[in-house]
Amino acid sequence: MNVTEAVRQRISTRAFLDTPIPRDQLADLLETAQRSPSGGNLQPWKLIAVTGAAKDEIISIAHRVLAADPMGPVPGDRPVYPDLNAIAPVYNERRKRVGEMMYEKVGIPREDRAGRIQWFANNYRFFGAPVGLFLIIDTRMGHGQWAHMGMYMQTIALLAEERGWGTCMQECWARLRNELHAHFGLDEHHMLYAGMALGVPDIEQPVNDLYAERAPQAEVVEFKGW
Repeated sequence: MNVTEAVRQRISTRAFLDTPIPRDQLADLLETAQRSPSGGNLQPWKLIAVTGAAKDEIISIAHRVLAADPMGPVPGDRPVYPDLNAIAPVYNERRKRVGEMMYEKVGIPREDRAGRIQWFANNYRFFGAPVGLFLIIDTRMGHGQWAHMGMYMQTIALLAEERGWGTCMQECWARLRNELHAHFGLDEHHMLYAGMALGVPDIEQPVNDLYAERAPQAEVVEFKGW
């Protein structure tokens, strides 16, 4: 598989097999991911990988904290999304569209809010993936370093694709920033950036046929000087 193939076939995997991921194979992937670019070579990322009982502890924390409302707001001043009513409508349209596509795949109609909430809660079980990754950043980093964290996550996702694994980047774990900060024993300057599910995709599940639409190139790219 080349890089182009990995980019084109990567999806957000939302159903996994329970096939274990050996620690040495994950460590090999993460060693390669250390080559991710970062301005000034700061390498602003830290990562906590969980599986087995350690993963189950996280799931239990999520169940306890989010039982009442798994789709509620993110605490603090680092929201997952901007105020979508304050920026160009196209961004909210894209968000709504991919949601419609996903719920269609899993057979949950728009009016079934309870069903949608129940489905969304699968995020906090890593969609059945055997491995959960948590990305940690120093809150004193600048906006550039937040972008570099995203590059690191993308690198992990593409390396996973090469190995026949799937991933789902999960900003929703920001809902548990406070609880996981305490659980992981982070110091005052570090915070949870995002989570990621990783494992072997369950290709029999319709939700893994979802390829989110992308804007046409002409909508986002300008060529000058040609």
